[in-house]
Amino acid sequence: MTLKVFLELVEIKAKTASILPCLLGFCFAWYHYQRFEWLPALVFFVAMVLFNMAVDMLDNYHDFVHAVDTEDYQQNTNIIGRESLSAQQILKALIVLVVIAGALGLWLVYLVGIPVLWMGIFCFAIGFLYSSGPFPMSGLPVGEFFSGFTMGVMITLISVYVNTFSVFTWSWSNLLSIWAVALANELWISNLLLTNNICDAKEDEDNHRHTIIHFIGIRAGLWAFAIKNAVALMAIAITVLIGLQPWTVLATWLLIPFIIQQTRLLFYKQVKKETFSTAVKILFFGSLTQVITFALGILLEIS
Repeated sequence: MTLKVFLELVEIKAKTASILPCLLGFCFAWYHYQRFEWLPALVFFVAMVLFNMAVDMLDNYHDFVHAVDTEDYQQNTNIIGRESLSAQQILKALIVLVVIAGALGLWLVYLVGIPVLWMGIFCFAIGFLYSSGPFPMSGLPVGEFFSGFTMGVMITLISVYVNTFSVFTWSWSNLLSIWAVALANELWISNLLLTNNICDAKEDEDNHRHTIIHFIGIRAGLWAFAIKNAVALMAIAITVLIGLQPWTVLATWLLIPFIIQQTRLLFYKQVKKETFSTAVKILFFGSLTQVITFALGILLEIS
């Protein structure tokens, strides 16, 4: 297996969906608590990326093994069949990634305490149930919610906690504050799966996968995509106004013309190779801008 094939197998291009929420949590921890614990932060970051890679690899593996359309999807679309990869080799790589991520997770529990264990168990469970079991979440109408919440909110929450564990208070106000700041990421990440399901609507039907598009249709899915982009931008503005993020984060609104352009492209054509990237680009530039402007706001306050 070449490096290029491996990176496609773990869907390396989509790792912004986990890395940027993590960095957002680091910014939140410093802005509200003036704390950054470099060792727990590093351990969590590496474990999170490795496990995210494992989940995406497992997703491709299950899609290949359980494909009903064996002639077209299994052999020509799925990377495992297309690149003639060994299923045994895939499983070995999966085990290695999960074992390393799990070991780092246990070390993190030792460093910061039991709460991160329960949060980690939740994320591990969602990661495996996303593509495993008799009813994988990725093929159900709940996939968008759980992918967005787990990666957009839980990763941010854990990254806040590992830096502030000695002073963190488990209260509804704290949890709601973190959720509000992470909401844009949650919505943009859920739009990744939504866009994937919109583009794969026929393919999913052929493989008996009943995603949200099976129930609401492509047109409603497209409007949900647009509405979630609008709500994400509104959430950013509101959290700035109530002091949860520095004023510099309002610069994210400069992306509105770009977001509208990408949304129009998806409305015009729903072809995975051509327009799935619209959701990827909105997530990448939106989340990156939020993180960079958040960090800039912190630097301006310090100076």
